[in-house]
Amino acid sequence: MANSQHLEILNQGVTAWNEWRKNNKQRQSLDLTEAQLSHKTFVKADLSGADLSKSFLFGADLRGADLSGAELSGTDFREADLSGANLREADLTAACLMNAQFIRTDLIGATLHGANLSYAVLTDAKLNGANLIDADLSLADLTSADLRDSKLQGAKFLDSLLICANLSYAQFGTTVLANVRLSTTIGLESAIHNYPSSIGIDTLYLSKGKIPEVFLRGCGVPDSFITQAKALIGAEEGIQFYSCFISYNSKDEAFATRLHARLQQDHVRVWYAPHDIQGGKKLHEQIDEAIKIHDKLLILLSPNSLKSEWVMTELRKARKAERKTGQRKLFPIGLVDYETLREWECFDADGGQDLAVEVRQYYIPDFTLWKDHDVFEKEYTRLLKDLRAEAKPIL
Repeated sequence: MANSQHLEILNQGVTAWNEWRKNNKQRQSLDLTEAQLSHKTFVKADLSGADLSKSFLFGADLRGADLSGAELSGTDFREADLSGANLREADLTAACLMNAQFIRTDLIGATLHGANLSYAVLTDAKLNGANLIDADLSLADLTSADLRDSKLQGAKFLDSLLICANLSYAQFGTTVLANVRLSTTIGLESAIHNYPSSIGIDTLYLSKGKIPEVFLRGCGVPDSFITQAKALIGAEEGIQFYSCFISYNSKDEAFATRLHARLQQDHVRVWYAPHDIQGGKKLHEQIDEAIKIHDKLLILLSPNSLKSEWVMTELRKARKAERKTGQRKLFPIGLVDYETLREWECFDADGGQDLAVEVRQYYIPDFTLWKDHDVFEKEYTRLLKDLRAEAKPIL
């Protein structure tokens, strides 16, 4: 349990805490174990060397804080913001860091053994020499992160972003690289392989074959497969390997099933599921996962879905993703007449805007008469053309 005096001073605010630390540098180690500190603000707090193991910092604001050398094993940092913080040599063994922000954070030499970093944002983070053995980095954004000399044995990269990340001399072994684009990743040719790793066919295709052969061999990929893979990827060069996800209300199952089957006939990688029948996950988690995993989102706008909570949430998140990447992600599909769409309102209180106005700026194929074969094919042809079109900037 946390030292009551230490906890009392910390709860007085960052100014009081930092002043106390400045005047008590020779005191015994700081004990804040199992402290309840969720959603509190500790911007630029001096927590260096503190023991915060198994504490709760869910949604806490720790931007610019000094946590160097801190004991943070088993700590709950979900949705916390540690951007610009100093966590050099900190121990984050088995910490929960889901959805946490680590933008330009110093994690040099940190121990993240078995940590859950899924959905975390680590853009421009310094992870030189960090221990990420058995860490879960699924759907994490490591764009331009520095992972030189890091330990990645047993780490899981599923749908992770490693754009321009530096992996020079990083250690691999039983590492999972599934659906990851490695074509712009730096330093793969110098990676150290302690034992084979798992590299998915989806990763090879996403990377368009632009992965150093020495890295593939180190992962355990046979030379014969490397040669054949080059030929296969070269033959498929004209195909865009994007993935689509159809979001719909369960009452529109018949149309969604037909659209899914038709897209598969044209070799489009597509998945679909109704939002209102998925159990075990919160709505925002389902939507976050769909938006992060899939390149294009097909949202069915029908009388059954226009007033649904998930429609507003998904539209908001999809538009946010478009503005961030500059690439189109949202493809609305109409199962109602234009007059209904024109009168439809979808006010987002958080953003202070009517999302329906933004949606109407897209071309919305009209599938209201989808049971008519010729009508379906006409609208489908236009939709497929838009899906296959080269990505255009989104304003």
